[in-house]
Amino acid sequence: MSAEDVAPEVVNAPDLGRYELRDAGRLIGQAQYVVVPVEGGSDRVVFFHTEVDETYGGRGLAQVLARFALDDTIAEGRTIVAVCPYIARFVEHHPEPYAAYVSRATQADLAALRH
Repeated sequence: MSAEDVAPEVVNAPDLGRYELRDAGRLIGQAQYVVVPVEGGSDRVVFFHTEVDETYGGRGLAQVLARFALDDTIAEGRTIVAVCPYIARFVEHHPEPYAAYVSRATQADLAALRH
């Protein structure tokens, strides 16, 4: 199957801390994250890196991955923290429905990335 024929599947792999973009089972992209628990509130999902295999570039697959990851985060009742430049730009360009669920990174969020 060529990159032109991609019918991607996106899945959450929480044990690996990433959303995976797959083509016929092959990992072709990922949006990595760390969950920061919040006692008495909604957990924070800190997205820190997004990539798609360059062979599949120019097909809008990063958008597919970002949209799924953000929609899933919202559905889980969690807050989006966009440290990753791609995710931050995606939210900026698609404020509806995401802006209401986005928060700036806190010191606790940034500390979680260092562990």
